[in-house]
Amino acid sequence: MNDTKWGGFETQSDYEGQETPPNMVLIPGGNFVMGFTEEDVPYDWDNIPRRVTVSSFYMDQSEMSNEDYLLYLDWTRVSYAATYPEVYRDALPDTLVWRDELSFNEPYVQNYLRHPATHKHPVVGVSWNQAREFARWRTDRINEAILIDKGILNPSPEAKDDQVFVTDSYFAGQYDTEPRKGLKDLRTGGERQVNLTDGILQPEVRLPTEAEWEYAALALPGLQANEKDENYTDRRIYPWSGTSVRYQRHDKYQGQMYANFKRRGGDYMGIAGKPNDGSSITTEVLENYPNDFGLYNMAGNVNEWVLDLYRPLTTQDLSDVENHELNAYRGNNFRDFARDPVDGTLLPKDSLGRLRYEYVKDEDAAQRDNYKQGRVYDYLDGDEQSLAKYATNKHTLISDKARVYKGGSWADRAYWLSPGTRRFMEEDKSSRTVGFRCAMIKMGSEGGDSARKGRTQNRFGSSPKKRRARR
Repeated sequence: MNDTKWGGFETQSDYEGQETPPNMVLIPGGNFVMGFTEEDVPYDWDNIPRRVTVSSFYMDQSEMSNEDYLLYLDWTRVSYAATYPEVYRDALPDTLVWRDELSFNEPYVQNYLRHPATHKHPVVGVSWNQAREFARWRTDRINEAILIDKGILNPSPEAKDDQVFVTDSYFAGQYDTEPRKGLKDLRTGGERQVNLTDGILQPEVRLPTEAEWEYAALALPGLQANEKDENYTDRRIYPWSGTSVRYQRHDKYQGQMYANFKRRGGDYMGIAGKPNDGSSITTEVLENYPNDFGLYNMAGNVNEWVLDLYRPLTTQDLSDVENHELNAYRGNNFRDFARDPVDGTLLPKDSLGRLRYEYVKDEDAAQRDNYKQGRVYDYLDGDEQSLAKYATNKHTLISDKARVYKGGSWADRAYWLSPGTRRFMEEDKSSRTVGFRCAMIKMGSEGGDSARKGRTQNRFGSSPKKRRARR
């Protein structure tokens, strides 16, 4: 290995571990009881408690802010709007979500997204589809920044259309820009581009699964701080300990609200001079109390999209659940890179610089042992509604576009602050109370961050200014 005299096979024997992505924190994996931790008030019974295991992953310490999303919009405008204006239009949040028949919210329609006073507030009016496109874009910007920082690529802020950097296209050798330098190629003695096996570039940025989100919100390992054994000392109703939504310790913060939510009918913030949570709508993404993982606003402020498709039941045959207890997720629609049917080579990238994909056909999946269908939305979902194939508005409000959101918001009562509660909305719809944050798998051991964790960056690679959380 790593010897030019013996073929030049390369391996990273001194690999230091995956670097913590910008703005994210490590969530160490483990098992927990996923589901309701308090009474099922609506009697939906759609999150039956069950024990699952979540692998270690990284998650944003805060919701994506207006400022983050405006950067994405600006990049999209510069890169695509001249040739493909619809790409930019499709990325725009729906600011009309602030309108209400009996409320005067027009100032939010005009100002909330772009006014500097709310740049640090969570972006809203973003659909599930838009959030996924943002995460895809963020993957490419993080990896492009890594290559630029290492002197491999030159900055190309004016790249247009199919010339923009896309991670998959780069790995496939379809990124056309001339590199600044390459890595040493032990096979030829010359230079080569970065490969996946080098461990330099990061995996996909994406929305967290529902299991990941719920596990991260509860932050149950925080209950083990003084324990030696493999035990949780308590269950949590909210992302903090205890049964109250108020700070319990006897200090200057005693009695203050843990989260930004609606306390009761008509009470969004408390009385003048002594507000409950400091804002009638959203607060900044790094305000309020973080949980034991260091995550802000996992309850309140805005609800958050997760990756999962909504179905009321998890499984039809409980005896089969043991096969699906690791990294639980509903919504798989398997796809592979599109290839030439003759020689099997990857098809050329599209006009936006992205590789082409094709969904797995059922007849191809049927040849495998580990899965038998390409799209498994209704797999082991045995309620009566699923027998009707979720024909929206005919048998049920649930469809194949229904996506889960969780966490409660500035406009929700305390019940929805519990991580076990769940609601759904169509993936192409949006709301003034729903935002999102991103996640990334941690590859390798389940332990702590790599030796390079001391590098502090903002979301997109440059050193941030220090920001203090309120309280």
